[in-house]
Amino acid sequence: MRREMSVAGSFYPDNTNELKRYFEHFNKLYNEKQTLPNLKSKAIIVPHAGYIYSGYTANIAYRILQKSDVKKFVVIGPSHKVAFNGISLCDFSSYATPFGDIENDDNLSQKLKDKFSLSCLQEAHIEHSTEVQFPFIKHYIPDAKIVELVYSKIDAEYISEIIDFVLVQEDCGVIISTDLSHFYNLEDANKLDLICLDAVQNQDIQKLDSGCEACGITGVKAMLQSANKLKLSSQILDYRTSADASNDTSRVVGYMSALFS
Repeated sequence: MRREMSVAGSFYPDNTNELKRYFEHFNKLYNEKQTLPNLKSKAIIVPHAGYIYSGYTANIAYRILQKSDVKKFVVIGPSHKVAFNGISLCDFSSYATPFGDIENDDNLSQKLKDKFSLSCLQEAHIEHSTEVQFPFIKHYIPDAKIVELVYSKIDAEYISEIIDFVLVQEDCGVIISTDLSHFYNLEDANKLDLICLDAVQNQDIQKLDSGCEACGITGVKAMLQSANKLKLSSQILDYRTSADASNDTSRVVGYMSALFS
């Protein structure tokens, strides 16, 4: 069973050459202003909007992830269309991208199902929060294998246990997907998003509950719990809003990327 693309052509280009131009553009803009941090990481937080809005922010994290030499990733994102209890993991053979398919990591998938009693709700995987990560993964780590986890109503502690398990496995990493505040004016969005940024930078889980409006806040809480348990350090890589691309400051969405090392 292949995990087909559901938002290609809307959230990201479905044309390979156009998609490559996006990555080249992101890298050129970044390289003109700064040097990529000399860091390695097995765990990142990235946004999941259309590439014209959040692609630059996510791209920085994937360039660093490329240097980690990790080849197996669990991609964890919130469900936006289907409400359910728990976390869904399906037995996909591969995940389609414009660059070609990403193989499912069958061994890691089975370990997760067995240890955490995860089941499949297939309709939950028509989900952009995870899918928009796949072209980045295939482009920067062509031989990577992945497992896609989509969550809805679930405690952060349970996701954190999964993250803990994955990060102690050999050659395994974690990709947490979230956007920040939605549809406030730019000034208000910056204030709300600063709460999220400070919480991640300082690995302060309680601060997330003081105004952070990330749609994937459960995954972020879980990642911070694991980082604190595993003694990982966080670093914010980029923050911006949709206004940086659209110039519309009346209704913006916030985006952040971060790494843990």
